[in-house]
Amino acid sequence: MGTFKGIQNLEGRKVGSVNRTTKEVRESFSLLLSNNLEQMNKDLQSLEPFQRIKILLELSKFIIPTLRAVDVKTDNDTPTPIEIFFTTDLEK
Repeated sequence: MGTFKGIQNLEGRKVGSVNRTTKEVRESFSLLLSNNLEQMNKDLQSLEPFQRIKILLELSKFIIPTLRAVDVKTDNDTPTPIEIFFTTDLEK
């Protein structure tokens, strides 16, 4: 590889800062959705239940983070029991 040629920009955007255009587009889209919530609700209610659920699941991808599958590997071939406890007490 050769040496760097030109002027190095040391005053670029900070890590994690939001692109100005992206921010404006997100704000505009959010405003568009906010102004049309009532109409969107009417439109959803007019759909068949299967279509309504399908659309709601598609929209949820933008709100609820997608979980990754976790692969557990052990050194032995015997099954490892996993215990899951459910509670209805929300203060724990």
